[in-house]
Amino acid sequence: MERNRGRKRLPPYISYRTFQNFIERLQQGIPARIDRSYWSDRLSGSTGTQLMSALRYLGLIDADAVPTDQLRQLVSAKGEQRPEILRQITYEAFGFLLRSPFDSRTATYAQLEEAFRNTFELTDSVSRKCVKFFVALASDAGMPLSPFITKRFRSVHGGTGTKLATKRRGVKTSRNLIIPQALEETSTGISWEKMLLTKFPAFDPTWSDEVKLKWFEAFYKLLERESPKGKK
Repeated sequence: MERNRGRKRLPPYISYRTFQNFIERLQQGIPARIDRSYWSDRLSGSTGTQLMSALRYLGLIDADAVPTDQLRQLVSAKGEQRPEILRQITYEAFGFLLRSPFDSRTATYAQLEEAFRNTFELTDSVSRKCVKFFVALASDAGMPLSPFITKRFRSVHGGTGTKLATKRRGVKTSRNLIIPQALEETSTGISWEKMLLTKFPAFDPTWSDEVKLKWFEAFYKLLERESPKGKK
């Protein structure tokens, strides 16, 4: 597929969630040019490069990284306008699927992968990422996808569209970690260390990973102070 000055670009293979978050950030204001100085404070170099490539492929910025009218329309879209604009973007960017025997309403997941891999000569790993982005975008746009694609997608990636399941990056801790319980379970003495332990906030699994990590560090330090010297 030829785009922008005859150069063949790869379809988006960035996380769709990252793409969504970026579009939402633009609601605060669209810069005259989307360059590294704009996104470097939130994205790594590789992720930022992938994002720029995706925006160009989707026709949301031009060759000079200047936002297009279509990007402005997407950012400002509300309600039913948003999926309509997403459908237009999808049809224009992934037209190679429409010009082939491929039918998204009846095709299998393997056929979808083959369409990407054969059109762009992609490796298996990149092809899977491109397919994942496409399915999420098409689902967000309300485009018809066969149950053979969506069912396989859910089993592989854990969701579709904007409801993609994300893996929790939990804090690595000891399997034998002792979580402070209620006052009567922890307060077995009158030492000030144990009294302090009873005041320690109860662990909440809904905390962010950063808060969890700080909680564990503080708790371990408290346990070290509370344990007798030389006792493991």
